[in-house]
Amino acid sequence: MRHSRALAPIAAFVGLAVIVAVLPEFVSAFRAQQLAYVAIYLTALIGLNILTGYTGQISLGHGAFMAIGGYTTAILMTEHGVKDLWTIPVAAVVTGVVGFLFGIPALRLSGLYLALATFAIAVSMPAVIKRFEGFTGGGGGLNLFGLPELTASLEPVTVLGQELTFNDWLYYLCWTVALVGYVIAWLMLRGRTGRALRAVRDSESAAQSSGVSLRSYKTLAFGVSAAYAGVAGSLFAIATTFVNPDTFPIALSILLLVGVVVGGLGSLVGLIAGAVFIQFLPIWSQQISKSPGAPAVVSGVVLIALMFVLPMGVAGLAARLRTLTKR
Repeated sequence: MRHSRALAPIAAFVGLAVIVAVLPEFVSAFRAQQLAYVAIYLTALIGLNILTGYTGQISLGHGAFMAIGGYTTAILMTEHGVKDLWTIPVAAVVTGVVGFLFGIPALRLSGLYLALATFAIAVSMPAVIKRFEGFTGGGGGLNLFGLPELTASLEPVTVLGQELTFNDWLYYLCWTVALVGYVIAWLMLRGRTGRALRAVRDSESAAQSSGVSLRSYKTLAFGVSAAYAGVAGSLFAIATTFVNPDTFPIALSILLLVGVVVGGLGSLVGLIAGAVFIQFLPIWSQQISKSPGAPAVVSGVVLIALMFVLPMGVAGLAARLRTLTKR
């Protein structure tokens, strides 16, 4: 029984990987591009869930960390001629270091105070980007379209004997990165580190009395979470082929937190539903109502209704169904 329970997540992951691999054969190129954005949001949500869901530190500034990753990729490609694939790990390192450094003064904050501090980063990021116009392009931004460093943008690329257009290439790139990030997070959270992070979330006093270093694990969570956001921002810049201050708005940070709540705090599996929610809810809301401002109202109503029906998110619903099945 215990052996089958351990194999269940592995089997589910393999099944998901197979679906991801064959799905482009059954959808249009435009839909493949939309699903690539789902993978981008999934990457960011995995990192945010490590910080908020597993460590209990609320962040409203992950849109800013995505901006740092996106601009790292854009600057390396436009100014230094670095291939887009190689900018992704660099973006992860840069944002990881920034997140780790921010986590040090954030040790003195918790709850709403920490949320406000992180939100201040998201609010100030557009002004910072515009301030360093010679480095970031200011309000005009940086254009990546047509650069030879952008894979498959000028002509299709051949991978494993299969010719891929830009949308298909983007789909496989984003989902490969998301799935690799998922595995890394799963391995980290199922071991000693994951137990320590959950102990910090449940009771800092009890965790500290058990020998858990709050300083080490809180800053580690911030650094890892920011690194995931940086990778997502890098992929976002590659996907949009353009970055400016409006590419990473303040609302993005709030949407990411909403996606984590919808997926289920402290769960990795439900985050796919959260990523789908972030990507497609604005589109569905726009289709339902054409009036200006109405899509935002529809999105709010749907979110409120979802929280009433699924207070623990999609992961909570899955756990409830498993319990009923056992009974």
